[in-house]
Amino acid sequence: MTGTRGVIIAGAAETDRLGRLPDHSTLQLHVEGALNAVADAALSLRDIDGIATVSAPGPVQVAHALGITPRWIDGTGVGGTSFLLHVRHAAAAIRAGYARTVLITHGESGRSRVGASRYRMEASSPVGQFEVPYGVFGPTTTFTIPLLRYMKEFGLTHEQLAYVAVAQRRWAAKNPRAAYRDPVTVEDVLASRIVAYPFHLLECCLVTDGGGALVVTSAEQAGSFPKPAVHVLGTGESSETPMISQMADFTESAAFRLAGRAAFAEARIGVADVDHLMIYDAFAHVPIYGLEALGFTAKGEAGAFIADGNTEPGGSLPLNTNGGGLSYTHTGMYGMFAIQEGVRQLRGEAAAQVGSPQISVILGNGGMFATAGVLVLGRQPG
Repeated sequence: MTGTRGVIIAGAAETDRLGRLPDHSTLQLHVEGALNAVADAALSLRDIDGIATVSAPGPVQVAHALGITPRWIDGTGVGGTSFLLHVRHAAAAIRAGYARTVLITHGESGRSRVGASRYRMEASSPVGQFEVPYGVFGPTTTFTIPLLRYMKEFGLTHEQLAYVAVAQRRWAAKNPRAAYRDPVTVEDVLASRIVAYPFHLLECCLVTDGGGALVVTSAEQAGSFPKPAVHVLGTGESSETPMISQMADFTESAAFRLAGRAAFAEARIGVADVDHLMIYDAFAHVPIYGLEALGFTAKGEAGAFIADGNTEPGGSLPLNTNGGGLSYTHTGMYGMFAIQEGVRQLRGEAAAQVGSPQISVILGNGGMFATAGVLVLGRQPG
């Protein structure tokens, strides 16, 4: 047995509420999500011997708050895709015998900023020296650069870009926990205010509070849990550059492509085997880049693929079925919520359930297009 096979997600849960939570600190969100996930797996905190999360507050503080003394920790922090990498690293640790059961937590007061640290870009960093002085800082200004090149080269229209938000709102309408559920049209999206050209407000992610957690363990214990085990069949990770100006090609993400290739190869699947797909959607163009990088469409064709209705309810490829970061929730680092939805779909308990999917693929990005992680999850061991 090689790679991540033989590893399962046994517990998965979010915080009790998502949205605006001024009564919860960042650490409280981690703890609440963790307790919910451990309960979901019908375990106790005594069963946890590994922990992973991003910095601020980080795995040491979270472990202390939960009363856990882990023998394995991971504090990998590469933006919103960190939690996909945590699953990959936890699977490797479990297979190597470094841990038996790993708790991966996320909590973020993205909207209320309770206990949240202020984001800073060091002036001495490459981005601080060579991009910030020219006004390129943060997603709203950074993401515009590759997208404008993509639109010019492949003819992606404003209407096609807007349809990404329309399709995901149709999924959100089926989800009682989604922040935005009212239907929108392409005209509504294009009528919302410009944030940074070509992005309109409804093409930008939400800013919310919330969290969640996962319990990852050996498949040898699969029969011990009250809910169906979700098998980790393949994983991949990659990074390209922290500087948007230094992307090798503005019209594609090399990190997406490499991480996807690794995960699909490990799982021994192709795109035709995928029943359900989650692509991190910080902004409306990211699913377009993701569909092409993973091979679901040819380059330059994903915008039309979405606009033709293929990814919305009733379409051939269910995508971002919780409503995504555009309509469900987005605390700043969204990857945890994408994994949660993949798990829910494979268990058959999603708000907008898409039949009985056997394979769910999750693609996450971090630092705009700097990093990527991909998970292939399945109902069966593979």
